[in-house]
Amino acid sequence: MMVDGKSYSFQILSVSKRLAKATQVERENFRVSPSGYGIHWTLIDEDLSLDGLLGITHSPQRLKEKASTE
Repeated sequence: MMVDGKSYSFQILSVSKRLAKATQVERENFRVSPSGYGIHWTLIDEDLSLDGLLGITHSPQRLKEKASTE
């Protein structure tokens, strides 16, 4: 469940060639990043952001505007 209280699902094997080629043991050995923004699979050295998995994109202009208001 995400911070917004919603649960999301996706086909992770279609997102990453490394994960698609990995064994079940390699796919099951993962960590959520300490910041909570991504997942790391140590045995296959793969990192995926939650934004990427959910198809969320950020425009450079929007990021620049956000940084200038902080």
